[in-house]
Amino acid sequence: MQHRGTDLILAKKLLTEGKLVVIPTETVYGLAANGLDETAVAGIFSAKNRPTFDPLILHVASIEQAQSLSIDWPEMADKLARAFWPGPLTLILPKADHVPDLTTSGQPTVGIRMPNNRLTLELLSTLPFPLAAPSANPFGYVSPTNAQHVADQLGDSIDYILDDGNCSVGIESTIIAIDNGTPKVLRLGGLSLERIADVLGFPVLEHLNQNSNPQAPGQLDQHYSPRCKLIALNTMPAEDIEPSVSIIYFSKQEAQRSSDYNSSDGSHYYLSDSGDTNQAASNLFSTLRRLDQDNQKVAYFEWAPNEGLGRAINDRLQRAAFQP
Repeated sequence: MQHRGTDLILAKKLLTEGKLVVIPTETVYGLAANGLDETAVAGIFSAKNRPTFDPLILHVASIEQAQSLSIDWPEMADKLARAFWPGPLTLILPKADHVPDLTTSGQPTVGIRMPNNRLTLELLSTLPFPLAAPSANPFGYVSPTNAQHVADQLGDSIDYILDDGNCSVGIESTIIAIDNGTPKVLRLGGLSLERIADVLGFPVLEHLNQNSNPQAPGQLDQHYSPRCKLIALNTMPAEDIEPSVSIIYFSKQEAQRSSDYNSSDGSHYYLSDSGDTNQAASNLFSTLRRLDQDNQKVAYFEWAPNEGLGRAINDRLQRAAFQP
């Protein structure tokens, strides 16, 4: 029987024993274990049914702890960490020897971030090790943004859920690799590229898809997928869309002005009230889960404006809708 609550002492005890504990972050809920204990890390892969070629991210309580996990801490990494940590940014850096190969899926690099959640930061500050913590869901399915999502799916395969309500950001962290002084984006996420460019003084190159031997999580073509089939509205002529079809709208306000909305008899889902991308991001994964809860077989969706956080929303929708 799995337990749920805010008991940090129990969470620390379980993690120290090599057990699995679900932790809240500002992005999504993570399935956590001692990231330096290969046996504990293996438990994460097993519970999620996650392929071992997909690397994990280590969560830390401080910049100093992050530095201990890498053999190189370039000035650019320090600049980004001090600007955006704690927050939805993961840095990919050359790994230290004591970081297990299983954690990094055999890569010579490791992903590191400091999450912006008070419970998890307090927990991390009491632990002598970082936490490996991918999203707490079966591999490939929609990420969880509250404790109930986790309880519904992973159930008895975990020992404790640290519950801190709904995630404030709602999509995973932006991932930046720094290679020989050159930053590149491996995953779009909760921190916009515009904000990163403002700090660095120049735009960052993108390298977002890697189906074979990915350097970071979230690079596979198909990911974040509900059982419901997703189709982008702009791929179908309006006259070919069945009146009874379900539609995910980006903005409720804009949708109610559209002819598609007024002619559709299907279910309507909204990512935001009036087009706010932060609200849309925080609602995205819970909306995709609702499609399955409502037994929807097919749903159409609107793209978000392709800028700022909207790009990360569109990235998740594109991967969720991918048909091999």
